[in-house]
Amino acid sequence: MISAKDNELIKQVSALISSPKRRRESGSFAAEGVRLCVDGVRSGAEVRCFLYTDAAKKKYNEEYRLISEAAARSEEVSESLFKRISDTQNPQGFMCVFSALDKNHKSYKINKQGHYAALENIQDPSNMGTILRTAEALGADGVILSDDCCDIYSPKVVRGSMGAVFRVPVIIADDFTAYIKKLTESGVCTYASTPRNAQDIKDMSFENGGVMLIGNEGSGLRPETIAACAESVRINMKGRAESLNAAAAAAILLYSLLNK
Repeated sequence: MISAKDNELIKQVSALISSPKRRRESGSFAAEGVRLCVDGVRSGAEVRCFLYTDAAKKKYNEEYRLISEAAARSEEVSESLFKRISDTQNPQGFMCVFSALDKNHKSYKINKQGHYAALENIQDPSNMGTILRTAEALGADGVILSDDCCDIYSPKVVRGSMGAVFRVPVIIADDFTAYIKKLTESGVCTYASTPRNAQDIKDMSFENGGVMLIGNEGSGLRPETIAACAESVRINMKGRAESLNAAAAAAILLYSLLNK
């Protein structure tokens, strides 16, 4: 049983939890919690390491067997040490280190009749996780990200996605505006969500599918990105509200895209 905080494996896992740079360099990320660990295994993600406490092993014995059989390495960790490295307030005693999924499909050809969310400079991990979860729940074909979005493998994104990060196809575009412009020029319906000079989404027909763009929480989409889109759409709001949370807006926009 590992109980020392200066154990080399523990230091490596702690770095994965706290450092986006370390996650990129190692090509791996940590996911904590029984459901997330099981989701990762059942989704076919490679489990490099499985950390667990004795109490968790006894409480979730069936899940323990499933994960440990899939893991390249399994290690028992003391309760106190697990709480120390945990990113949650009430840790369940299961944590997996997964190999990063192939999310950078630079040459990926999207389905021109498909339905996608495209996110530019989304910075809040909670928003990112919720949007991934919403995209999966509504049946979107994938999510396109600008390369300045927050890390999809951060603990808050992975947790907020409720496992969707393992399953939703993600494209990370090095030059987001150029990528969107190329899609538009190829005949893909691209829609910029913006409150100005845009059509009410209730009046739109999305029978040909398309890509729905959602911008940064504070500043929205960049002007050049809006110009790269085929059309602009808005959510008509009442009362004194001037804007919606990015995740809430994405849910409305994606629902409209997929149900009209």
